[in-house]
Amino acid sequence: MSKKTLVLLEKVSFPEFHDDIEVVAKIDTGARTGALHCVFVRVTEQNGQEIIEYQPFNTDHPKIKTKDFYDKVVISSNGSKEKRYFINTKVLLRGEEYPITLSLADRSNLKFEVLIGVKFLKDKFIVDVAESNV
Repeated sequence: MSKKTLVLLEKVSFPEFHDDIEVVAKIDTGARTGALHCVFVRVTEQNGQEIIEYQPFNTDHPKIKTKDFYDKVVISSNGSKEKRYFINTKVLLRGEEYPITLSLADRSNLKFEVLIGVKFLKDKFIVDVAESNV
């Protein structure tokens, strides 16, 4: 199977978020996992089962609920440790849909709302660091 080539900045969307919002994702070969910008994240219980409710991108986007999540401690690029929640969803990238796991993080102070890391890229893509699609 041949690998597709991506560039450092790629336009992506998330079909399961029920809209056509397209955002620029940073393809980061230095990051293990990916991250999705969320300003609202809350774990609650519904019908005896834990669910996570989150609001991707900005505060105008509707909240999404899922029981398909987990948490773990991650070490950020600045070396600090923090507990993050991870969700499984689908990403539309270059016209194809792929399953992806993303951590939910407040990326307000960062340039890109979506970060795609090595765990997703491995065995599927090659990254051309000299190019950008945006």
